[in-house]
Amino acid sequence: MFSFYSKLSTEVYNIDKPIGHSFGDVEFYKERLGNIKGRILEPAVGTGRILIPLLEEGFIVDGIDSSPEMLDLCKSHCEQRGLKAELYQENMQAFSLPHRYEAIIIPTGSFLLLENSRDAINGLKCFYEHLSIGGRLIVDIFMQSNFNTGPISTRTWSTPHGDLITLNESLVEVNFIDQYTVSHLRYEKWRNNQLIQTELERFPLKWYGIEEFRLILEKVGFVDITISSDYKFGIHPTDKDQVITFEAYRK
Repeated sequence: MFSFYSKLSTEVYNIDKPIGHSFGDVEFYKERLGNIKGRILEPAVGTGRILIPLLEEGFIVDGIDSSPEMLDLCKSHCEQRGLKAELYQENMQAFSLPHRYEAIIIPTGSFLLLENSRDAINGLKCFYEHLSIGGRLIVDIFMQSNFNTGPISTRTWSTPHGDLITLNESLVEVNFIDQYTVSHLRYEKWRNNQLIQTELERFPLKWYGIEEFRLILEKVGFVDITISSDYKFGIHPTDKDQVITFEAYRK
């Protein structure tokens, strides 16, 4: 019944967050990765919004994603620019790749899509095992503050071909015990006032306390953990609306 980052949501992502579009993260990750000469992995690589600017800077970056539609678009973007990247259809909570990495990066809170605590810890363990000794994990999270179920928000986009895509989003579940929310996203594509395509997506998001997530990283084995906010390295967060970045090393 539900899709997840299927054709319409991938199309919207590509329009709304085109390659190189930055929330401050593109510049931040380029700076933090500046001394790395070996391979970098981006789980939940999506359309390549961050991967491609890193490739263009000369970094060696691989990507994984569970969505074949996202990966196909990422491959297309790379080919259009004459760039090469090893891309794999894998789940970030359980994957096995032939390389070890100097850095693994997960920008913009994509790690929070793992709503199940077991999957989240398994994912962190998988990242740890795929890092070379002394390799770094850099991962963004954010807090949630809207827990009002029921109301529906609507957004619209025009496609390059003149179609209209609408997105109706409603929060349907808040689990305070296991710390996650679930929203239902309904995408519809319209052409000449006729509905031609629709998708219904279940969209989960987990949340963590700052100290909680630091302790989880330590339990997995990570050391030398630095916490940053709004892509300012080492500046501890002070507000619930800030993006929080953890940088940690495999010992």
